Amino acid sequence: MTESHAWNASPQQPLPTDNHVHTEWSWDASTAVMEKACEEAIRLGLPAISFTDHADFTTWAYPGEKEDSSIVRVIDKHAHSGLFDSDGYWECLERCRARYPELKILSGMELGEPHLFKDEISALLERRTFDRLLGSLHSLVVDGQIHYAPFLFTADNAQELMRTYLVETLNMVENSDVFHVLAHIDYPMRAWPKGAKPFDANDYEEEYRSVLRALARSDRALEMNTQGPWPAAEVVRWWYEEGGSAVSFGSDSHEPETVGRSFAVTAAMVEAHGFKPGKDPIDFWRR
Repeated sequence: MTESHAWNASPQQPLPTDNHVHTEWSWDASTAVMEKACEEAIRLGLPAISFTDHADFTTWAYPGEKEDSSIVRVIDKHAHSGLFDSDGYWECLERCRARYPELKILSGMELGEPHLFKDEISALLERRTFDRLLGSLHSLVVDGQIHYAPFLFTADNAQELMRTYLVETLNMVENSDVFHVLAHIDYPMRAWPKGAKPFDANDYEEEYRSVLRALARSDRALEMNTQGPWPAAEVVRWWYEEGGSAVSFGSDSHEPETVGRSFAVTAAMVEAHGFKPGKDPIDFWRR
């Protein structure tokens, strides 16, 4: 069964940097405002904030409504630009750095399926150097078509597909070295179907450990994504046991008021599993 503890956050414990925040420069966060996110980070006392807006090159397809399952809706704007306006993003970032000098503001991108879109991502990175690059698996390839992974899960296939998701995550880790942090390893949990066997990380321990072992060998960080309902404490323990050296915290915020969400309790859980703040407040937490 999944570990269940009441992690007690120390009021003296400094909060970590939020290394996964979206703004109006992400295609799915049109109401977010970078300036407001900075103000929330300052209010919370975060040492820094990383704006990691989406760079997605997928043409996601998923089944239509139940009335006509033959319909396939395609999110088709990604393929050419990644929907990432690099120039607009950087102008906004520099404005915020000037306006909020008391806050360390880091640049970044969330790279969708970086192992599948190496040329497109290389073209973006030739233009700028980013402080934080997240590697994310949002999609799975089925019959040659990239599908948004959460929409593929059903009560009947959830366990098998979770294993498929983790195997593809391993493929991403082993075949892309461009990202610094593996984001939301438990991403499918956000759409875990009703009627499926309740999610238990222990059911997938072998697959998790394979991903974590490969990530540890590459000396990259594992993200504690606090959008919910995970990360599972078991995964943090396995990360430590497989030699993982660093943990990054990310709210995956798509609106300013959720910057730094649940960081205190998550930090307490991470510390209980052997990871502590770095010497520099903006550093990853390390063993």
